Amino acid sequence: MKIIIAGGTGFLGENLEKYFAEKGNQVYILTRKPKRKNEIYWDAATIGAWKNILEKSDVLINLTGKSVDCRYNEKNRQEICSSRIESTGVLQEAIDTCSEKPKIWLNASSATIYIHSEKQLNTEENGIVGDDFSMNICKSWEKEFFKIKNEEVRKVALRTSIVLGNKGGAFPKLRMLTKLGLGGKQGKGNQMVSWIHIDDFCRAVEWIINHEDITGIMNITAPDPLSNEIMMRKLRKQMKVPFGLNTPVWQLEIASGFLKTETELLLKSRNVYPEKTC
Repeated sequence: MKIIIAGGTGFLGENLEKYFAEKGNQVYILTRKPKRKNEIYWDAATIGAWKNILEKSDVLINLTGKSVDCRYNEKNRQEICSSRIESTGVLQEAIDTCSEKPKIWLNASSATIYIHSEKQLNTEENGIVGDDFSMNICKSWEKEFFKIKNEEVRKVALRTSIVLGNKGGAFPKLRMLTKLGLGGKQGKGNQMVSWIHIDDFCRAVEWIINHEDITGIMNITAPDPLSNEIMMRKLRKQMKVPFGLNTPVWQLEIASGFLKTETELLLKSRNVYPEKTC
């Protein structure tokens, strides 16, 4: 297959590229800083020569978006929003000019679109979508993605949970905290953690590509969300660390200020189930 990954130089994109390239597929990366032969410049906001690579492609995967691992000040909020909406809009504009359009377009979204939930298991069918900054970003993102329908292009929005891997995502930070003896529960510890291993994320994307009846919204997560307390306990056991100090909310608030991030990333209960893939 000819596969295009927009915003493909991050943790998810690098692993998807490796996964599909090793299976003999042609993988091209749209990036602001091309360094390799298969990388093509784009600014994620305006049409350019990059649009030609979309012709006769089999798969388009859009992962573009400013990281949410930052403080939600006005500047960052604007960049988080615009990077997602503009890149999705300009890809649609480019696709509209193609004589032979991509067969499937997978666009990133997030499992954080669902409400904070400790008991409600959010599936694609019955998930409760909420109303705050993070959830509204996801709603606007998906609205832009599904705004225009092309009969030739199958569209799937990937509501992805926390992705874990040894070389990226949240896991290296959790591993470091555990080694330092800080691997106890964060906050009350009853917030649910929906997660997926990076290898299974890649397999899920491949599964969607291969199942031509799949369209619309997909929860990309393992089918067994854990409470934060249980997850940290399992991590301590696996790493043979005998204890882990708990971190109350007030300490997380102080630490998040120093680390220039938000406590929501640790304290929101993401209780998500991938009904369509199970």
